[in-house]
Amino acid sequence: MKKTLPTMALAAVAALGLTSCGSDSNVASSDPAPSNILFVIMDDVGIDQMRSFGYGGATPPSMPNMDAIARVGVRFRNTWSMPECSPGRAAFFAGRYPFRTNVNQALGPSDLANSQLSPYDMTTPKLLKEAGYESGLFGKFHLAGPENNQAGAATPSVAGWDYFYGWVGGLPGSVDTTAGGVGAEKTYSCGFVPGTQAGGADTGACYQADNTCSVVTRSALVQDAAGLQCLASGGIFVPNELCGKPPSTLNFSRVNGYYVSPLVIINGDSVEEVPLADPRARKYRTQLEADAAINWIKSRPANKPWMATVSFTAAHTPWQQPPGELLSMRNDPVSDNWNCNGPEAGRLIQDKMTEAMDTEFGRLLVETGLASRADDGSLVYDPKTSGTTIVIIGDNGTLGTAVKQPFIPSQAKGTSYQTGVWDPLIIAGPQVVQPDRNVEHMVNAVDLFQFFAEIAGLDAHKTVPRTIDSVGLLPYLANPEQASLRTINFTMGGGNLQAHGARNGPCVISGSCTQSAPSKEVCQDNQGNWWGADYTHDSVIPNNGVGYETCADVNHALYNEGREMFNVLPDVTMAVRNDRYKLVRNIVLDFNPAVNEIQTNTIDELYEVDQATPKPLLDTPDRNLLASPTTETQAIYDNLHATLDRILASEPDCPGDGNKDGVVDAKDLENWRQIAFQWGLSSVYDFVVGGVYDGLTNHLDEAVIQSNLNKTCKRSYGVY
Repeated sequence: MKKTLPTMALAAVAALGLTSCGSDSNVASSDPAPSNILFVIMDDVGIDQMRSFGYGGATPPSMPNMDAIARVGVRFRNTWSMPECSPGRAAFFAGRYPFRTNVNQALGPSDLANSQLSPYDMTTPKLLKEAGYESGLFGKFHLAGPENNQAGAATPSVAGWDYFYGWVGGLPGSVDTTAGGVGAEKTYSCGFVPGTQAGGADTGACYQADNTCSVVTRSALVQDAAGLQCLASGGIFVPNELCGKPPSTLNFSRVNGYYVSPLVIINGDSVEEVPLADPRARKYRTQLEADAAINWIKSRPANKPWMATVSFTAAHTPWQQPPGELLSMRNDPVSDNWNCNGPEAGRLIQDKMTEAMDTEFGRLLVETGLASRADDGSLVYDPKTSGTTIVIIGDNGTLGTAVKQPFIPSQAKGTSYQTGVWDPLIIAGPQVVQPDRNVEHMVNAVDLFQFFAEIAGLDAHKTVPRTIDSVGLLPYLANPEQASLRTINFTMGGGNLQAHGARNGPCVISGSCTQSAPSKEVCQDNQGNWWGADYTHDSVIPNNGVGYETCADVNHALYNEGREMFNVLPDVTMAVRNDRYKLVRNIVLDFNPAVNEIQTNTIDELYEVDQATPKPLLDTPDRNLLASPTTETQAIYDNLHATLDRILASEPDCPGDGNKDGVVDAKDLENWRQIAFQWGLSSVYDFVVGGVYDGLTNHLDEAVIQSNLNKTCKRSYGVY
């Protein structure tokens, strides 16, 4: 379905100067041509997966193409992102820590606009327009909308991208265990009919949404199950049948993990939400993401710089086998007898998904002419002649059940421990002096915001009209002896803002209860048991089917039944470090049986950490220096504690300042009026009233602006 941006969204775009990409006169004609930028984001691929960084465990995923880029670039081996994907991505594209953006957690359907990337934020694509760049984003967005946002599916355009081809909500839908209506629910754990070795079929009819059909067979040449072949072609497989009249049960309107997805295409002010039966929405995501980026890059005019963000969904759950054509023979693609809900099989499938992503990354470089293939098939990339800077990063740590040794599964994605926030960062381009080297200095995800500005010849701190937390990366590329530009590093995660103080429901994964899963489906896709609203998991504690609001409530119920309680993961987690030591702070809401009540506990821990290979010093529970403090470690803790307090105090509250320009003035009243009259629901002009956000933009919020009118907010400052 095609539509145009809503009137208010267009007005916001115009007000922010997004209808003009900037003239070529912004770049002096005597200057060298600015570098194009290819920004590649890997989802849930922490540094523990990366052999090129010295890790990867006993069986690292095969990533020859990214390894090739690492050999001609710089490996930043001490890079932190945020504990989850949405705050990590907000850091990339806004250069601001989560307590400034309120993007604290992976966005879900209940999260208000107050915890989404603000339409008033200066994002990377908006910033690069100052230097004449065009920007496209391909794949996962997950920064704002579509729920609780006036722009809906058009949020990538409001955030500044000229072109978008991908998934606004970000997360893949659940696997369709009926395989398109062929079987009952929960019949096919991987979303397709497996081969005969797993109780399926090796031949059958493959129907497409337009009622065309072909017979598909597994053969010695094509090892994928016939059902997987059909699914990868966009079809639905009917086992052991010839083509004829399609069964009435076939359903082309269901999402199916990586293979059937709610695609959104934005070009200018045109927004198309592609139906699930459309062939464009029925292809393995990683292939589709690469295809879209290739087509856009190849269509760019030679005289205009561009930034292409290829935001791969892989290797995020739900785990599904990729098409075998994307895998090397080292990893046997015959895996259709695996259970996609099982943790051991899931770990192996994630390796395959990561390898498939690397394959498509290599194809992208070759098909756009940025690289070529040597006679032996290896990738050849010459950064001096490509005219393009390549940046590759993971958005957060690996999911716990897929973590590679010696990293810690219980301290993975969703936590501020090293396994949860330590990510690979590779940069290659014409700026690199002395390639194939490591930088061990501290780097943060927010620093990419300033780096992209540096590439475009812009000073981010002078250009952006609000606080940013970035420092430069370009000096590290140009000077192998560059000293550290950071004195501290910081990461943070927590709950997003929801109406009336609501929270995500409890989800129990591997014996630990978390409230990071935004829905029951996401919980189950991550091998979890849902204890929130509409739960049916535990018949012993039915709670009338209503479920529980918090993990603390779950533990209270378990305790009352005389059952073992779950380990509760923090509501808020954060960390700050210097070159050698790291302070972790976890804020946990849990039931305390000693006093028979729910309590909030703040727990500080201190660790010494490093980047040694193959076994780094990690922040494991047995190494907490506060367990037996000395005079020296107490002084280190006191210093980091004061630093953390200073960081958290650096964004003073300013009620009524919805656009965060540092003053409550007539602009805020005008913005509020337009949103309230044309939308009225959640927006950044919904302020705290009575201690909560109500999810509405109405007269109560106008009163907040009026009571603070002409107030100049205390200036905040970047922390690095």
